[in-house]
Order: sequence, then C-alpha cells, then structure tokens
Amino acid sequence: SHPMGSCLGNILCYGNTGYSNGMTGNGKLMDLLDEPVPGVGTYEDFNTIDWVREKSKDRDRHREITSKSEQSTWALLHSISDAFSGWLLMLLIGLMSGALAGCIDISAHWLTDLKEGVCLSGFWFNHEHCCWGSNQTTFQERDKCPQWQSWAELLGGSSEGAAAYIVNYLMFMLCALLFSFLAVILVRAFAPYACGSGIPEIKTILSGFIIRGYLGKWTLIIKTITLVLAVSSGLSLGKEGPLVHVACCCANILCHLFTKYRQNEAKRREVLSAAAAVGVSVAFGAPIGGVLFSLEEVSYYFPLKTLWRSFFAALVAAFTLRSINPFGNSRLVLFYVEFHTPWHMVELVPFILLGIFGGLWGALFIRANIAWCRRRKTTRLGHYPVLEVLVVTGITALLSFPNSYTRMSGSELISELFNDCSLLDSSQLCDYNSSENSNTLPDRPAGPGVYTALWQLALALFFKMLVTVVTFGMKVPSGLFIPSMAVGAIAGRLLGVAMEQMALNHHDWLIVKGWCSSGADCITPGLYAMVGAAACLGGVTRMTISLVVIMFELTGGLEYIVPLMAAIMTSKWVADALGREGIYEAHIRLNGYPFLETKEEYEHKTLAQDVMRPRPSDPLLVVLTQEGMSVGEIEGVMADTDYSGFPVVVSQESQRLVGFVLRRDLVISLDNARKRQEGVVSASLVFFLEHVPPQPFSGPPVVKLRGILDLSPFTVTDHTPMAIALDIFRKLGLRQCLVTHNGRLLGIITKKDILKHMAQMSNRDPDSILFN
Repeated sequence: SHPMGSCLGNILCYGNTGYSNGMTGNGKLMDLLDEPVPGVGTYEDFNTIDWVREKSKDRDRHREITSKSEQSTWALLHSISDAFSGWLLMLLIGLMSGALAGCIDISAHWLTDLKEGVCLSGFWFNHEHCCWGSNQTTFQERDKCPQWQSWAELLGGSSEGAAAYIVNYLMFMLCALLFSFLAVILVRAFAPYACGSGIPEIKTILSGFIIRGYLGKWTLIIKTITLVLAVSSGLSLGKEGPLVHVACCCANILCHLFTKYRQNEAKRREVLSAAAAVGVSVAFGAPIGGVLFSLEEVSYYFPLKTLWRSFFAALVAAFTLRSINPFGNSRLVLFYVEFHTPWHMVELVPFILLGIFGGLWGALFIRANIAWCRRRKTTRLGHYPVLEVLVVTGITALLSFPNSYTRMSGSELISELFNDCSLLDSSQLCDYNSSENSNTLPDRPAGPGVYTALWQLALALFFKMLVTVVTFGMKVPSGLFIPSMAVGAIAGRLLGVAMEQMALNHHDWLIVKGWCSSGADCITPGLYAMVGAAACLGGVTRMTISLVVIMFELTGGLEYIVPLMAAIMTSKWVADALGREGIYEAHIRLNGYPFLETKEEYEHKTLAQDVMRPRPSDPLLVVLTQEGMSVGEIEGVMADTDYSGFPVVVSQESQRLVGFVLRRDLVISLDNARKRQEGVVSASLVFFLEHVPPQPFSGPPVVKLRGILDLSPFTVTDHTPMAIALDIFRKLGLRQCLVTHNGRLLGIITKKDILKHMAQMSNRDPDSILFN
C-alpha cells in the first residue's frame, strides 16, 4: 500500500490507503473527491459567523480570479465583471428600495385620508390630489372641494352638526381598527419577523449573527404591506425605521444574484451596511445622513469601500424616490422649511433647555418602554398580540379624533409645527391679530386661535408621550423616528410661541432689547419645533453627527446647524447621564441577542482565565486528537456534547494545539465520507494530518479531514487582560478564541462567554442571553 499524496488547499479528500477494490491501474483512487463538500463552511441558524475565516476565503477567491485573468480573455472578462458586481448590486438595491419607498408613501397617504372621506372623481385619489384638479377650491379653504366628501356627507347627506360628527368619528375608528387588525393578522400568519422596527436585529445581524428568514422575501412582502396599514391606522408610529429593514431585505434578496455575495457572509454584511444607509436615504430623503447613520448607528464593520458604495446606493435611491415624487411637491425632503430670520446668541439658552428636555424624555421613554416590553414578554399580555394591537388602536383612535393635532398623521403634524407662518396660512397656529396695515407682519400678538392651538398641543404632547411607550414593540411594523420627533416638535413649538410673545410684550427688557427692534418679528417658533424634534430623537436613539445631518437635509435649514448641534449634544449628555444605552441597544439586550457593543468601555480588571471555560471545577475541555480517533469515537463525542466546534490537539497527553474544527463541518464531512467513500465504517480512523502514516493492509479505509481544519485559530494566553481580549473579539469579529499556557491548550472563550461575563460584572442575569 502507499500513502495518498497531500490534498490541495481547501479541497476535502478522504485518502483511502491500501483498500484494494478502489484501486485503478495508475494507483489513483476512484472515489477520491476533488470537489468541496456542499454545506461545509456554512453556518446554522442563530450562530455567529467567523469574520476572519470569511475574509480569508474571499481573499483566496480573489487571488484565484486574478491569477486566472492573466491566462485568457474570458477569465479577464470574468474578473472585470466580478469587480463591477458590487457597484451593480448597489444600483439595483437603490432602484428597488426607492421604488418600494415611493409606493409605501403614496399608499399610506391614500389610506390615511380614507379614514376621513372618499374622492368622488376617483376613489384612488387622496384628499390633496382630489382637490388639486377642482375649479371650486378657494385659497382660504383649499382642503374643501365638492369632489371630496367626508363619510358623513356620503352616508347622511350633511357635513355639519352632531350626527355628522358622530358618523365621522365612528368611521374613523372603524377604519383604524380594520387597518391595524389586517396588519397584525398578516404579520402573525405569514412573517412574524416583520414586526417592530427591525433596527436592533439588523445591528445584531451586521455584527455577524445569523437569523435565517429575517431578511427573506416573505418578510419583505409582508413588512411592505403591513407598514402601510400600520401607519394609516393612526397608531403612534413612523415608517422610517422599518424602511431600513425593507432596504436590507431588498439587499439580501438581490445578493443571491451574485455568487461572490451569496457564498460569503462577511461580504454580504458589507452590502447590508450600505442598504441601511439606503433605508434612511429613502425614509427622509437624506442620502448623506443615511450614510452617516449606517456608519454611526448600525454598522459593525465599515471599510472605506463600503462607505463609497453606501454613498452611491443612497444617491441612486434618492434619485429613484425623487422621480416617483410621492409628496407631489417635487421636493425630496419631507419637511421643507423656509425660515428667513437669523437666530441670536441669547436663543441658545432655550435651545439648550430643549436639549435637556429631549435627553430627559429619551431616558424616561427607554426605561418605560423596556419595562412595558418586559411585561409583555413575561406576563399573559404577550399571549394576545392581536387583542393588544386592537385595544391600543381603539384607545388611540378614540382619544386622537377630537384633537385635530393628534388626528393628523405624525409627519403632517411635524410639518405643521415646523411651518413658519406666512400671510396666507390658514392654520390655527397662525391666527395672529394683524395690525391695521395687514400686508406686512410686523408684530404678531397671538389671537384666540393661537391660544386654542396651544391648549390642544399641550394635550397632544401628553397623549403622544404616553401612547408611544405602549405602541413601540407591538406585533406590527413600527418606527420610532416620527413619534419621537413629534413629541419634540410640540414641546419646541410651545416654547417658541412663549418666547415670541415674551419678546413682543416686553420690548424694553434688557435681553430682548439688543436684537428685537420694535416692529420686526425676531423669533421663529418653527425653528424651536425643529430643534426640539432633533433633541428628542437624539435622546431616544443617541445619534449625534448623523442626526444633525439628517435634520438639515430633512428641512433644508442650513444656517441652523449650530442650534441643532447644541441641542443634540446636550440631549445626549443628559440622556447618557441617566442611562447608558439608546433604545436599540436596550432592545438588543432585552431580546438577548449576542451583540458586543462597540461604544461600551470595559472597566474591570479580569483576565482571560477568569472567563474561559472549563472553569477550575468543571471536567476537562473536550478535544479531538489529530490522529488515532475513529469515526465512531468522534460521532460519540458530538452526540454527547452540543458545542459548535472542537479544538484539535497533538495528543491527549501533550495537549499542544493543532487547530480548530467546526461541528457543522465535521458532521457534513463524516456523513459525506460514509456515503461517497467505499468501506468507511465506525472503526475507520480519522486523520487531521497532512501525510497519513502507512496503515495495515487489512483495516478499513481512513478518512482525511485536514481540509476542514482551521490551522490558524486565534489564541490568547491565560494572563491576557479581558479588556484586550474583548477588543480582539470586537475588532476582528471572532466567534471563539482559544486560551493557552506555555503552548498547552487550557480552555476556550466564546462570544457568549464574554457577554455572560459582562452581564455578571454589571449585576444582570447572565442567562438573559438566549441565543448561542
């Protein structure tokens, strides 16, 4: 018999030494497998990917393509198309996400208006479009036209009076309940992953975790439909966060068109990082803000190449959305503002006050929302998701109809609050008593309409604050951007009007005198609403740079960057002082996802030996030896344990480390060897060596598994400080790391061990990390 030659690269081969039936004339083996086994190198659900392995796999693939491209024209074309595929994929993601976002915007607008009435000239028109084409529309009452009829006019014939009000009220509630019922039923029946905002899960997936089906086609279809329904039902939620999930679903589905991304989990995550940028770009019409959002808030690994690609994809998506023109005003931005007055240094004080309010509200909201979600998880409330959604929708609709500010959708409310009053505004907030010369707006003493509006806004503020806590986290798609901004915008507008009236009634006060000359309006209440909105959103999500950019892209208010920065920074400091985590991190921890927060500092002085398993009292580490174990013994070890991988050592006595092998690869390879290689039985020996020593002629054939062995596993010594080990895990995206002492293998640290250790150190329940 003669030993088989060494195997090439990653190709798995099962050497068969001296097994006479398999021999052909030239001494080669007929059943030698030259192709890699399908399934090896893939991951199971709820496992963490190995970034290092995925990156080296991609490098090998790239090297192979480059070396081939010098040999033939065909291979050169292949290498060019391979290099170009990333940009093509970004183009497709931008087009698909932009088109979907446009459809979602248009349908949500139409369904929201359907709660109040119907257009007779075409039921597919929303209120605004219905009255655009009408000749009978007057400027003062531009929302009234004969073509648009409220439900009371259609059913009862009159638009005024108590009966009409009750009919409208009932239809409003019925539609709201119907929409939310459809949304929750669809989510429950077809795609349970479509609920929530999706950003906590996407952060976890980008850090290397695998949740199969979370970004699948069913989730995409159901999320798109139910998002429209949930937003139209009038619940206190936005569509901006879920659009990030929708864009990532598009990216994940389109990745399957390209082998480079289909077969490599790390490459796919680079694409998903860019898709997160696309999501924010189409949600707000803020391409640059989207790229910064992905970089600051969502991504775990963000190389420079991904930065350019995200920028390109966000640009394409914004163009696509702009050509669909869902808002009908040829502007991309959601809330366009035209403030003409400069702001003054003294105004920084109220801006910072708004920042403090935003930080306080953000920290309180996170505490309250997490407490409520924990109740939902642990009590019987969680068993009735449909009922919960219906009850919350019913209460929301019941309380929001009488107040015009809560009746309108979140984004309409925000644009109303951002709006600076011009001469032609018919809004209640602009009911100022005009002076004799009514063509100009010198001083603006508040009229009765303004006071009514302020009362309604104060009620709306409390209502929004309470109802958002209960809404976020229900089993319907729900974003957090719009409700948070609405809370801040209301608070800001109230403060802005108060400041405006103060400056007006007390011209002679020292603070006001310098910059408010009599007869000039010197305070813009809309600007305060804008700053307040940013402060509250910052308090909840803890975004800083990306939020400033999103806000000024969103409103087009370029000269107000300094007030925005001041408010957002204050809000972050205040919120951080009350609780370290933003809402997304809090939800990641609540759900027990294995996520190592990059922003968190590690203050303890523990060493690697304090965290590694096995502990001093535990049985020894389960290892495989590089030679001498049979197929049956290895299968027995796997049956007795549920570890996701095993270290391979020289021998049980020496415990010197050779490499690391993943359980899934072992299972697939042994299974394959039994099926494809003649004569392999439980007594066959398994070798992880390069050259198998000569075997006795009579014995069963041996199985060579060197190809699936990771020969460069990460190791640290037992005295490595935990802070450094943690950094290695974060920066390289490891899933496990082996611990040695003088070259002998001592133990293993997995990502989950680190998370449990960190939970213990901060006195939390270490078993709250559900997934392994």
